[in-house]
Amino acid sequence: MKIDIVTLFPKMFESPFAESIINRAIKNKIIDLKIHNLRDFAIDNYGSVDDKPFGGDVGMLIRVEPVFNALEKIKNENKDYKNRKIVLMSASGKKFDQEKAEELAKLDNLILIAGHYEGFDQRISDFMIDEELSIGDYVLTGGEIPAMVIIDAVSRLVPGVLGKDESNKIESFSQRSIEGKIVRTIEYPQYTRPQEFMGKKVPEVLISGDPKKIKEWQIEQIKKQLEKRESK
Repeated sequence: MKIDIVTLFPKMFESPFAESIINRAIKNKIIDLKIHNLRDFAIDNYGSVDDKPFGGDVGMLIRVEPVFNALEKIKNENKDYKNRKIVLMSASGKKFDQEKAEELAKLDNLILIAGHYEGFDQRISDFMIDEELSIGDYVLTGGEIPAMVIIDAVSRLVPGVLGKDESNKIESFSQRSIEGKIVRTIEYPQYTRPQEFMGKKVPEVLISGDPKKIKEWQIEQIKKQLEKRESK
């Protein structure tokens, strides 16, 4: 999978993706991650990419030309990728969730645009992208961190990234329909050695060796957590 990121702050992405699972996926060429500095597509020699909004509002907006030119370059580089989506990080976008992560993980090429300042010229949203996404109802300084969240959630769903397909199978258990409700982000409790610590014991069913009873217990735990979440 090829992931392209358009940002004003490319160095922000260096440390998060230089470690752990995603770094291994990049080294193994399962994920191809490329950062594009929006200032490389500036409208002048001063590196300008923004301007004052018409209408007298305060702040600065990212102009259409740098974004358009960046996207044209990326699409030209990725001609062989047919299944592509361009996503703009936006506070007004659709809420990102596990279902959306699963959808994006099926793409050949995901292009993420991380915004800054007061936002983008509206024509970018209207004519240049496929979708706007938000990671929550709060305000951040820019779209870089949301882009990182999406990359992390999507990458781990790409076949081979986790190393063992079994890891995905185990996680998918908590995404099944429980009594008609799709449970995507609730997981059952898990334990490891020691079997007892400071008087706290691992549930007997987990050391029973009975797969049927263990599965029933796991489902019951998910139900309890779902009920607790809905009662809040």
